[in-house]
Amino acid sequence: MEYRHAAVPAVAGGLMLTLLLWWAGASAGALDLDGATGALGVETANALRTWLLPWAYDPQPGASVAVTADGPSYLALHDTAMQIRFVAVFLFYAAGALLLVRRLPAERGRVWQALLALWAWGVVAGTLAVTVSAPWMIASGGRGSYRFLPQLAALASTGRTVLVPLALATAAWTVFVTRLALRNAEPRARGDVPARAAVVAATAGTAVVAVSVVVLSYQANAARIQTMFTGGGFLSEPGDLLRQWLLLSAWSGPSGTGLGDWLLVRFGDVLLLAVVWCALRWLPGMLTRASVPAMAACTVCAVVLGLLVRHLWRVVAVDGGTSSWHLLQAASGLGDGTSAAVLWGTLAGVTATVVLRVVGRRTEASAQAADGSGSGSGSGSGSGSGG
Repeated sequence: MEYRHAAVPAVAGGLMLTLLLWWAGASAGALDLDGATGALGVETANALRTWLLPWAYDPQPGASVAVTADGPSYLALHDTAMQIRFVAVFLFYAAGALLLVRRLPAERGRVWQALLALWAWGVVAGTLAVTVSAPWMIASGGRGSYRFLPQLAALASTGRTVLVPLALATAAWTVFVTRLALRNAEPRARGDVPARAAVVAATAGTAVVAVSVVVLSYQANAARIQTMFTGGGFLSEPGDLLRQWLLLSAWSGPSGTGLGDWLLVRFGDVLLLAVVWCALRWLPGMLTRASVPAMAACTVCAVVLGLLVRHLWRVVAVDGGTSSWHLLQAASGLGDGTSAAVLWGTLAGVTATVVLRVVGRRTEASAQAADGSGSGSGSGSGSGSGG
């Protein structure tokens, strides 16, 4: 699929996600109306307010310093932060969707794969947009010089819950527009990838993700990551930020709980790694071309989907609650780990691509050598019989 054709669904999807997030942020003001708390309940109203306020264009009540002499300047910084956030959402989603639509077009045999990839990429685009605009948001609160990195980590982790359903709606819209653009085009053939090369590449990429899930996320190692860099100054205390970008899980030994319950929780991490392995195993054959950018972007999406699967497993099988408050708490965890998924997914995708090419070349060389020796022995036996 050419870039000029792929740009149409990418731009359409970017506009859709931006408008949906703007609408969600504009709806946050309705939670402050008389009767909203009584109709929804205190817990539900507070949870919805937490989900929507990161995308609200108006500053939070009491969060600004408008009462000071520099109040208008701080409000202008808040407006700038929100402008950057919404523009960044559009640009991040459109850029990623352009690559995904071109390398994983939503044609016959690839529709569900494209839908899942675009869904995960919508969550990634919103997370990156919040992170990029966070410095302006910190400055608008008048506390930019106080514990900047912890503030950056806290703000960068907001607004993810509402991204999950809105990104799914955006992905469906993008796939629909892509199908319209491809209605007269023939499905592109899948790549011929040796099975052994794909398995080895998937294993190598999954091992990279497992470094975060198994090694870094262990309680003792996570504590060292958070406390090893300390000091004074503007960029002191990066521990919270490092944890957010390095850890895909959090676990410790089965102390204080039964072994069965501990294994039940840990099975969620197994599901995460299984989703990543299966995606890396199938991606080389699903993509129109297994390039490094395409493999990296799709692996990031695979890690995000694995995180959603793990979260669903913990909600259904581990927590097991069915009350409205429990479901509300469970929904608040949607999108957790997306920042780390960007880092480890990119590393895993690049690693898998390099391994795929190296093992694939060796497999082809071995096959050619075997064919050459077979043809040589065949011609030799033929000449011998003729003599």
